[in-house]
Amino acid sequence: MKFITDSQLTKLITNACASCDAYRTNQETDQKPVVKIFGPDSFRVWLLTELDPHRDDLAYGLVDEGDGFPELGYVRLSELRTVRGKLGMPVDRDRHFVADKTINAYAETARVRGFIKT
Repeated sequence: MKFITDSQLTKLITNACASCDAYRTNQETDQKPVVKIFGPDSFRVWLLTELDPHRDDLAYGLVDEGDGFPELGYVRLSELRTVRGKLGMPVDRDRHFVADKTINAYAETARVRGFIKT
């Protein structure tokens, strides 16, 4: 299975461009996550909304390293590909994930609970 599909990749880059345009006009964007990456043998979860079109390895979203402190930030896709859980399993894409709220709504809920709930 591909880590991120071609259509997700296109949407991630489109979202990043929209965020740049909004920033230039002093507006904010609050997009829905495009892809969910998770550790099948850990509590790690990443909800990604954007991929930098100039550095296509740098993604933005909600990051939960399983330590009880999820936060919005950047992550390198190349680093995600090297992450392994307790049983040595690599992270994977949730093929069934469909965002039902924006990234800021997921972040607020995650801060209260201490983990990402999708």
